[in-house]
Amino acid sequence: MSELMSELIFNRSLLQSVVPTCFKESIIVPVPKKTKPICLNDYRPVALTSIIMKCFERLVKTFITSSLPDSLDPLQFAYRANRSTDDAISLTLHTALSHLDQRNTSVRMLFIDYSSAFNTIVPSKLIIKLRDLGLNSALCDWIMSFLTGRSQAVRMGNITSSTLTLNTGAPQGCVLSPFLYSLFTHDCVATHSSNTIIKFADDTTVIGLITDGDETAYREEVRALTSWCQDNNLHLNVSKTKELIVDYRKRQREAHTPITIDGTPVERVSSFRFLGVNISEDLTWTHHTRVISKTARQRLFFLRRLRKFNMDSRILCNFYRCTIESILTGCITAWYGSCTALNRKTLQRVVKTAQHITRTELPSMEDLYTQRCRKKAGRILKDPHHPSNNLFCLLPSGRRYRSIRTKTTRLRDSFIPQAIRLLNS
Repeated sequence: MSELMSELIFNRSLLQSVVPTCFKESIIVPVPKKTKPICLNDYRPVALTSIIMKCFERLVKTFITSSLPDSLDPLQFAYRANRSTDDAISLTLHTALSHLDQRNTSVRMLFIDYSSAFNTIVPSKLIIKLRDLGLNSALCDWIMSFLTGRSQAVRMGNITSSTLTLNTGAPQGCVLSPFLYSLFTHDCVATHSSNTIIKFADDTTVIGLITDGDETAYREEVRALTSWCQDNNLHLNVSKTKELIVDYRKRQREAHTPITIDGTPVERVSSFRFLGVNISEDLTWTHHTRVISKTARQRLFFLRRLRKFNMDSRILCNFYRCTIESILTGCITAWYGSCTALNRKTLQRVVKTAQHITRTELPSMEDLYTQRCRKKAGRILKDPHHPSNNLFCLLPSGRRYRSIRTKTTRLRDSFIPQAIRLLNS
């Protein structure tokens, strides 16, 4: 229905090239990023805009989505159908583990952090890229008007600042802003075949596959990305950019030279929270299961409180699924298969506690994992443009899928091999 409405709007020329000024007015509300903010960078500026404009933005977004070519960067997993954080994490892990299955190899992952990514978009450069993607001139003119001449004021409590007119950036809180940012960065792709750039909106990860200690291509990729950011007015926050190195070669574990960006060395970490999942340098999930089980146990307190108020079991189950199960099963297809038996017992113990509180049979972690693996694999098979689709190859008989040959249990227990085994069974 929304596609039909947006098509009618454009076909009947109801979309003018100029957005009314009243629809571009916004109030900026600083939202703390941390529990105890110290400086201005600890706040996220969220724009409160007109409801009518938000509705119209959704129509424009639907129209743009239908007009984009299928050749758009497949490694941008945000704001696209049948893409999610699960897919981004699963592909990242599969790429790394497939390489580590070979001899004398290592993997370096650079997690890029941008300073005010949405606020630094240059509308004129964005319009050039949109036209290169094949969007019509009327739509590009409308987007140009939408992003420029925006009047905004900052409100904190009962105090409102004076109004300021901006001609750069995309306001956070608008429907179109994250989507336009993903289109703005669609040409940020790897230049070397041994590297991969995974993107989810402004979360960018450079994966360097190192063989025999040769890091030339990886370092050139980082320099190319730095140069691309300078050309596109994006500022790399080196202090928040982190690097994680996966290397199972004991003798060369400490021989890695730090990567530098603009002369500043990037901090190496032993674990990093990537799209909500804590990835460790040994690619085990003990740290991640410990973190999510601790959070889930804290939320069991509220479940017990509801039980004391004699809430109906259906309400208790809904509360469990929304606030506890969602924590335990976040991106479960990407990591649960590689968990140890001890990790799984830790998570299942939380489920059993919730089951005792609600007095209702709740699905086990193993059942949820199997169910979601089958569902996700089915969706990937139906989408020929999915970056993982080519990993599911049918055997000549056409009845079973070709198993991925693995040398280590790390790769064998990851999502793609596990999904193939489930489909074959």
